[in-house]
Amino acid sequence: MHAENLRWETLEALKNSPKGKLSFDPYWSERGEVVSNEANHTDPEADVSDMSGLPSPPAISLLSPKAMEMAGRIIRFEEEKREQAKMAFRLRQEQQEKLVASVVTSESEQLKRFEEFMELKQRQDFQSMRDMMDRETKESIGRQEKLKEEQRHRMKILNLRLREAEQQRLREAELERQRQAEGRDRRRNLNTIQEEILQLNQLLEPSTQTRTDLPPSSLSSYSTRGNQLCSQVSEVVRKTAEGEFPSVDDMTAAERALHEMRALIRLKQEEVAKAQEKKKEQEEEEERRKEAELRAQAHVCCGGCAGLYRPLFVCSGLQTSAEDSTLKWYKELQEASAQCAQAFEQLNSSKDMQTKKLKLELQKAATIPVSQISSNSGSQLREIFDKVDKLLSGRAVVSGGRSVSTSQHPQALEFVSYKLAEKFVKQGEEEVASHHEAAFPIAVVASGIWELHPRVGELVLAHLHKKCPYAVPHYPPMKDGTAVDDYQRILGYRVDDSGVEGQDSFLKRMSGMIRLYAAIIQLRWPYGSKQGPLPHGLSHGWRWLAQMLNMEPLADITATLLFDFLEVCGNALMKQYQGQFWKLILLLKDEYFPRIEAVTSSGQMGSVIRLKQFLETSLQNRQISPPKGQLTSVFWRS
Repeated sequence: MHAENLRWETLEALKNSPKGKLSFDPYWSERGEVVSNEANHTDPEADVSDMSGLPSPPAISLLSPKAMEMAGRIIRFEEEKREQAKMAFRLRQEQQEKLVASVVTSESEQLKRFEEFMELKQRQDFQSMRDMMDRETKESIGRQEKLKEEQRHRMKILNLRLREAEQQRLREAELERQRQAEGRDRRRNLNTIQEEILQLNQLLEPSTQTRTDLPPSSLSSYSTRGNQLCSQVSEVVRKTAEGEFPSVDDMTAAERALHEMRALIRLKQEEVAKAQEKKKEQEEEEERRKEAELRAQAHVCCGGCAGLYRPLFVCSGLQTSAEDSTLKWYKELQEASAQCAQAFEQLNSSKDMQTKKLKLELQKAATIPVSQISSNSGSQLREIFDKVDKLLSGRAVVSGGRSVSTSQHPQALEFVSYKLAEKFVKQGEEEVASHHEAAFPIAVVASGIWELHPRVGELVLAHLHKKCPYAVPHYPPMKDGTAVDDYQRILGYRVDDSGVEGQDSFLKRMSGMIRLYAAIIQLRWPYGSKQGPLPHGLSHGWRWLAQMLNMEPLADITATLLFDFLEVCGNALMKQYQGQFWKLILLLKDEYFPRIEAVTSSGQMGSVIRLKQFLETSLQNRQISPPKGQLTSVFWRS
């Protein structure tokens, strides 16, 4: 142990000695070298390197076994550390390589992304440039299309203006042609009016008259006024003698003079007729008085109504047919209608195409305005009236775009009058039957035409009596040898191949015609210049009602017609006859109505109930309301 310490002391001394400054070579034992403790000032590594090429001397171990073991352990430890360092270095190198590789990969990906971004940027720039070029191209095309459209629009406007100018020129030419045609028509009509006025004026001259009972002063006044009217028309003719056409005002003045001349003729004729009949009336007055006394003994009178018309009921029973005077009047109207139809037979049956065409145009000119009558406005109704009046007065009217006049054929006026009257009745049969309010506009036009053209009024009555004999009133008896179908037609029924029409349809048509008749007798055309009673006024309605109540009632028919007549005309009769009217209504309810119920079956009580309610309400209120659809002042201002 002591010896070992000594060795360590020796080693410590050697270490501190100059010899101990020698560097330690851990691999000396492997090379078998001898450590030299020589002190020199040269680099030990240089010395070692210099000596590396020399043959290695035999190794001499100077250390103890423990030192050697320690040195071996140090060497192994260093080798382990070196291996660990190498391993760590390799790991770090691998990590570094991996890091470099990842960095290279990342940089490569970034480079790719950058290249892709640049390519995308280039494509976007290219697409943007292409889009911009496309937009510019589209805008350029749009501007071109807009310019083309504007050009087309300008051309269209220009063509339209050219067409309008051409149409305006054509319209002006057509208007001028129409003005010339109308002017020539007015001139012809003016000459016709002058001719007619001169002819009528001759009838007013006292020298041309047969024996009359008129005083000379009255005849002189007629002649003076006639000469004045001739002078007025002559003055108008002189104004147009220099080639100018007469104006509408000129024609109006001439027509007014013609109407006044016609009125003078009618007034004179009526005055002459009254003067001639006055003596007859005086002679027959005593006879009538005696006859009235005899009838008063044989008839039951309607209170104070006997003086107005005639007895209403016969004690021994009612009549089954109309009075002789009524039947005579009825037959005269039918004969006049037949004569009128015969008067235009040549026009009606002509085979000539021009005549056929004229007949068709005249029929349209007469019937179409009547079909257009409505309660829309008073101005429209006045236009229709004026058109019909012009046609009947011989003036030209436009129908279907063509001018037509009754002066174009000698039989045209008879044909137009007949067809016009027929159309009025047909409107009552169809239009009024479906719409009760339509009776008033149709009736006021018919009444106005009747007042200016009495011939048409007579034909209206004839057509009405033929289609509805109950408007007379007349119940035609069945004669021997008359077929059932023919007798049904005489009674007013429609008969065709399928048989006789139903009762409801028959009553509906009869109701429409009676309503039209009840409206005509109470209306006057508001723009007429005539004064005095209507040509067929309320007195005829009173006569009809009195005769209806003096005849045996017919099942279903009598109740229906009495209700329709009183609903339309009852208010006017009430105002006209006042107390006498209420006596008649009371007598109708108490005496005549039970007879209606007696002949009415249970299935026909509808019309009877309506009539009963109407009579009870009217007598209870002592009032009959104005009919629905009556034309008011507001209507005529529309």
